[in-house]
Amino acid sequence: MPDKLVIVESPAKAKTIERFLGRSYEVTASRGHIRDLPSSTFGIDLETFEPTYETLKGKEKVIQELKRKAKGKKVFLASDLDREGEAIAWHIAELLGLSAGDKNRIVFNEITEAAIKDAVKEPKTIDMSKVDAQVARRILDRIVGYKLSPLLWRTIARGLSAGRVQSVALRLMAELEKKIIVFVPHRFFKIFMNNGDDRFSLVKIDGKKFNNKSITKEEDRDRIIEELRSSTLHIEDVNKRKSKRTAPMPFITSTLQQSAIVDLGWSASRTMKVAQQLYEGIETDKGHIAFITYMRTDSTRISAQARDKAVEIIKNRFGNDYVGQGKPTKGKKKIQDAHEAIRPTYPENDPEIASKLLSGDFLKLYTLIWKRFIASQMSNAEYFVTEVTATDNEERFSFSISSEERAFDGFEKVLSKNSRETSLLSYNKGQVIENPVFSSEEDMTKPPSRFTEASLVKELEKRGIGRPSTYATIISTLIDRKYVLRQAKELRPTLLGSIVNEFLTDSFPEVVDTSFTANMESELDDIESGSKQWKEVVGNFYDDFKQDLDDIDGKIKKGELRIEFLTDRKCECGGTFKVVFGRYGGYLKCPECSKNESIDMTLFAGVVDGKVMLKDLPTGGVKEVELDETCPECGSQLVRRKGRFGEFIACSAYPKCKFTRNITVEAPCPKCGGTVEKLRSKKGKNYFKCSNCGELYWNEPSTVKCKECDSSLFIKIKKDGKKIHYCETCKKEVAVGEGE
Repeated sequence: MPDKLVIVESPAKAKTIERFLGRSYEVTASRGHIRDLPSSTFGIDLETFEPTYETLKGKEKVIQELKRKAKGKKVFLASDLDREGEAIAWHIAELLGLSAGDKNRIVFNEITEAAIKDAVKEPKTIDMSKVDAQVARRILDRIVGYKLSPLLWRTIARGLSAGRVQSVALRLMAELEKKIIVFVPHRFFKIFMNNGDDRFSLVKIDGKKFNNKSITKEEDRDRIIEELRSSTLHIEDVNKRKSKRTAPMPFITSTLQQSAIVDLGWSASRTMKVAQQLYEGIETDKGHIAFITYMRTDSTRISAQARDKAVEIIKNRFGNDYVGQGKPTKGKKKIQDAHEAIRPTYPENDPEIASKLLSGDFLKLYTLIWKRFIASQMSNAEYFVTEVTATDNEERFSFSISSEERAFDGFEKVLSKNSRETSLLSYNKGQVIENPVFSSEEDMTKPPSRFTEASLVKELEKRGIGRPSTYATIISTLIDRKYVLRQAKELRPTLLGSIVNEFLTDSFPEVVDTSFTANMESELDDIESGSKQWKEVVGNFYDDFKQDLDDIDGKIKKGELRIEFLTDRKCECGGTFKVVFGRYGGYLKCPECSKNESIDMTLFAGVVDGKVMLKDLPTGGVKEVELDETCPECGSQLVRRKGRFGEFIACSAYPKCKFTRNITVEAPCPKCGGTVEKLRSKKGKNYFKCSNCGELYWNEPSTVKCKECDSSLFIKIKKDGKKIHYCETCKKEVAVGEGE
């Protein structure tokens, strides 16, 4: 009989670990969190900041089972190795009555036989500094969410929410939208010198850099080209050098998300869900196998064993010249270097071998991770670069052209898309350019680009806002709340999101300040390192936050705070509409004639200097959204449209092209893995149908697995409009985001 019990978070992880431990070990799962702050009450004493915890709904039987199995056995707590995992281990230890001094905590970066056996040989005590950091984060988020959200309900509309980190991410997008709205483009000209097939660009005039402000008038362009035609130009310099393209670092959480978004077209949340399953293990023909190391990490460190295995693979496939020197861990402040980068647990399982064990999303993401890991251990790519400059005899005008020729492909042997070769240049210093042809191109300055999911993740990481493991949840929450929506690949703030941002920025400037939020992350790191106490950090935050809270609450009670915004839309009477809020949300009201008009709060609109910029948008909202896809019949852009029977995909060239198709959901069919379409019944109820096997579902399938039975969960909308994950097999309900 087993005399040792290993408790992990998920059944999938338990199945994988069971393969490596002998008969004296039993492995079971807590199925995620078992205890948390109350769901219906605040749960924090604001005098002492002590939290009150309660057993999560539906976890009573799990706890009873854990207590029964732990009786008389040595218990090992094997939840994930981040702060959240440490907190889960602490909660389980508390409920099982385990001593704080017991060495019962085991951690591992990969689920392999060697890693698991090494971990159980060297158990540690629970790291209470790490637990305290997670407790502090949870309490800070609860204070902000529970105190700010009711203010939004009272001033804007019920059901809105504010979060400590999500509100800062919203501000980044709203501030960028303001810059785009006020941007005024101007025309400018580029000038070129063509010598055969070679096109030189004008880079300097009279020693000054030539840019988009240099020539803005046609007469100036014509005068310069006329001067050039009467000049003699020669090659001023030919510079030949060798350039290196450095092999990439292996993936960390943020760079994995960015690459999956760009290369696979996925969302950050989809990437993390698939990565979680690859880490915990997947049932294959060869048993339950874990394919990648822990996917929530900001370390680029690679273990010596993994490095050796990669070197062996590179030598056998490509030769010794392709083996890189190896890189030190990327220098990042307070990096969690006990972790490793994200890599394959068994690097010898290349994509070809993996394709016999994996399919679909699992294979796509695994291939991305495998290639990046192998490329990171390879040598740099080398290029011969030729830079040629040309000038006139008076040295007034300077032209430039460059070319690259790859000398050695190095890591690009695996990541071939990085290659950017151009044709060779052959010029000699002093050579006169015979019969050059001068031309120009008209262009317009462009506003800054909106964030995509990938660029937003990059910006959040650069500013130190949130943790990489939270980015997916931040983005999905903002989209679920309709504060931002996707248009093609861009994330655009809605009218609702812009107004919420204005309210939070005006009323709670510190909460949504990027530097303040980044500094709070640093303080959480200080708690984890033991250099700060969590109650001190929370208390300092709350003292300032409470002052702003009391001030706004007082204004609301006195009727001094009314949320309304002037717009740039005129009423028929000559007055100017305002966006105001009533019992049922926002609408347009003319203060001159009291005319009211409905407005869709999900339309794309920004707020500049207190004015809502509706421009020419219809009051009924955005009728169609451009997609990053082209029509298979005519090549025009596809758009998402709203029709009588709900949303659908159509060709933007309608009525010339009448191509349409149904909306598809992100998750595959739970039965066969096929594509699931979103449809609408004659009675107006949404339902879902697999285009492959024809299976019908009344609820939308999700990519999340049930912690109880490992079945696919469905997204169910309750009567109060709240979304939950629902298991149709064991009838369990889980709040969206919980345990993911």
